[in-house]
Amino acid sequence: MLPVPFIVLLASRVADAVSSQSYTWKNVKIGGGGGFVPGIIFNPSERGLAYARTDIGGAYKLNTDNSWSPLLDFVDDPRWNYWYVDALATDPVQPSRLYLATGAYTNSWDPKNGQVLISTDYGKTFTPSSLPFKVGGNMPGRGMGERLAVDPNNNSILFFGARSGNGLWKSTNFGLSWSKVSSFTTTGTYIPDPSDASGYNSDKIGISWVTFDKTSGTSGNATPRIFVGVASKGSSNIFVTSNGGSTWSAVPGQNTTYIPHKGVFSPSEKVLYVSYSDGAGPYDGTLGAVKKYDIAAGTWTDITPASGGDLYFGFGGVAVDLQRPGTIMVAALNSWWPDGQIFRSTNSGASWSPLWSWGSYPQILKYYTYSDTLAPWLGPNYVDTTLGDKQIGWMMESLNIDPFDSNHWLYGTGATVYGGHDLLKWDTTHNVTIQSLADGIEETSIQGLISPPSGPPLLSAVGDLGGFVHNSLNTPPSTGFTNPTWATASDIDYAGNKPTNIVRIGTGDSTTGKQVAISTDSGAIWSQDYGAADNVSGGKVAFSADADTVLWRTGSNGVMVSRYTNAFSAVPSLPSDAAIASDKKNNSIFYGASGSSFYISTDNGVTFSAKGRLESSTTAHRVIVNINISGDVWVSTDKGLFHSTDYGTTFSTLTGVAQAWSIALGAPARAGGYPSLYAAADISGIGYYRSDDAGVNWVKINDATHGFGAVASNVLAADARTYGRVYIGTNGRGIFYGDASGTAPPPTSTATSTTASSSSSSSSSSSSHTSTSTSTSSTPTGTAPAGMYGQCGGIGWTGPTTCVSGYTCTYSNPYYSQCIPS
Repeated sequence: MLPVPFIVLLASRVADAVSSQSYTWKNVKIGGGGGFVPGIIFNPSERGLAYARTDIGGAYKLNTDNSWSPLLDFVDDPRWNYWYVDALATDPVQPSRLYLATGAYTNSWDPKNGQVLISTDYGKTFTPSSLPFKVGGNMPGRGMGERLAVDPNNNSILFFGARSGNGLWKSTNFGLSWSKVSSFTTTGTYIPDPSDASGYNSDKIGISWVTFDKTSGTSGNATPRIFVGVASKGSSNIFVTSNGGSTWSAVPGQNTTYIPHKGVFSPSEKVLYVSYSDGAGPYDGTLGAVKKYDIAAGTWTDITPASGGDLYFGFGGVAVDLQRPGTIMVAALNSWWPDGQIFRSTNSGASWSPLWSWGSYPQILKYYTYSDTLAPWLGPNYVDTTLGDKQIGWMMESLNIDPFDSNHWLYGTGATVYGGHDLLKWDTTHNVTIQSLADGIEETSIQGLISPPSGPPLLSAVGDLGGFVHNSLNTPPSTGFTNPTWATASDIDYAGNKPTNIVRIGTGDSTTGKQVAISTDSGAIWSQDYGAADNVSGGKVAFSADADTVLWRTGSNGVMVSRYTNAFSAVPSLPSDAAIASDKKNNSIFYGASGSSFYISTDNGVTFSAKGRLESSTTAHRVIVNINISGDVWVSTDKGLFHSTDYGTTFSTLTGVAQAWSIALGAPARAGGYPSLYAAADISGIGYYRSDDAGVNWVKINDATHGFGAVASNVLAADARTYGRVYIGTNGRGIFYGDASGTAPPPTSTATSTTASSSSSSSSSSSSHTSTSTSTSSTPTGTAPAGMYGQCGGIGWTGPTTCVSGYTCTYSNPYYSQCIPS
């Protein structure tokens, strides 16, 4: 869920120019997708052209080696809702044209209307066409479709089925502008849960899909016959026009018991195949049907492939083989036990064969071989006949057969993309190969990242998958966190003095009641923390320097603390919304920040007292601590970035930073130097920045092709061993790691630092510094020593060249030397 604060900052300010440094960005490979893939679409006119849409992670284009390339990595904070794709259409006349209907939510969480993204170059670039209503790429019913369709005879015409009662819309200029189809008056009546006060389940699902009958028209003219499915139960829900949309009528004899999820046309048969479910999906659905409509005869035939006790699910994905008329496939939307199910027919649904069947109970006969080598964490790399393993998948709304290759098929699940290249074996030996074929799709929501100074370079807390130890950044992990296993981990931390000791937090989305786990071997083996109370979950965590104390800001039970795995106790002296951290050197010290207040505990988190002030901040986003120096603390807030070197008693304010979200400290630019500082912040606009001199000078490290989506939802970690390497965990596109790929430009000063006293909320001028760079060399003339972390040398520098006691003037680059602790 994305809260309102993701809106772009409206306050205007003139920011100093900040230089950029070239970075090479890659995904940390988790592999397998990792999230729901509700739509996979093959282009019917160009061989090998296919796209996939995801609910929170953008869209992808299929490559010739079965991998996928992301199309929306340019998406930045102002355009964050582009990553939520509710419908996709590839042009059958001009295959280079691609359309994406994007937008996140239709309720109050999302303040933005949706848009149709238009590409004329296979998704290399896009032009947005604004819509006057919201689009729900992560709303219920997002697997229905496709809601967006291109007229196969006149491709300047597109139709789009909206949500929320907004009806059917049409474009006649390749999607550049849209108008409502006034003749189509049915907007759908189905609401998953009218009593849901959040609005997430209490909104109308709206139009389910739009399907053209190409055979009814001629090239260059608008297609006369179009079918539209609508999310309604108990009333007509499939409509047809025979005049290009001027008038519409309900298709006679249709099923009104269930919601039509997919409407797929078989042109050689002149038959419309429809899958139905009793829910909108993607999680629900306990009954359903499959019907076919013969256009010439005007008749419906029930071809549901299961009945009686074998029918305990609705139906989602439908595929037709354009090379072999009468060959169709349909997927159970959600067969939660003992496994997912897919059916295939070669006689237009007169008879079916399943992907698995029962032997002598509890024996399961599975008619496939299985490989997850590209994403081994999905499970055992063999056909698993364990009851309830769900190896085939769930949330199966997308199912397609390559229109040029009857052996090639793909289908999306709630975790990956499966498929293979020997589909015709289903009809002979009744045994096909199923492979995880989502290589390149990284569609995970990252909740926490750590990069300890020893052991694996990265560990992650991940939504829906739990999390991973990333021993390699370019190879998928073999397994996720286990014992305990949670669907989602909300945070993770390591102990500063004993970095192989890790703690992670679950969100209560499993049968395991206790949601704290501890590892002493860098995440290889875990143990439950039995001091955690049952049914307390979520939130953020901090591990003491010596790994004996866990401070936990829980999801709903306030802040709690436990030492030596004893029972957690409440910490009422720290606000329940506080950002928390442990001192990485001093085992007894923890920190907290809430609003404009900063807190410290010197008794192992039992009690906290207020220390320095964070000016006029109202939201503290993150507290981070120097792993080498006790008491060296950074805090990011809605009012900027603050630094303390005295345990939070006083803070220096980096006034060039208007707002900062996630921050991280990593390996210094030179041995013995101050750690590099990374910030997702508004410094010279909202972006991602690195400073090698404690925030005096910054370089921007992201570019126009890497925006990383919503800045407020992302988490940062910096590599403590590799200078310049930073990790960005996104809400939908997995984890990126970036390496500096060029010489850093001369630093540009954007920050003036002032120190705020803990005794007053107002700023004082007890110490301040400003750094500038010029191209002219001059002789330093400063006499008074520079303050801690102040500039003390560099080309063009005319200020002090010595440092206050305890600090040494340390060379950073030709333009900058800084006072670093001796």
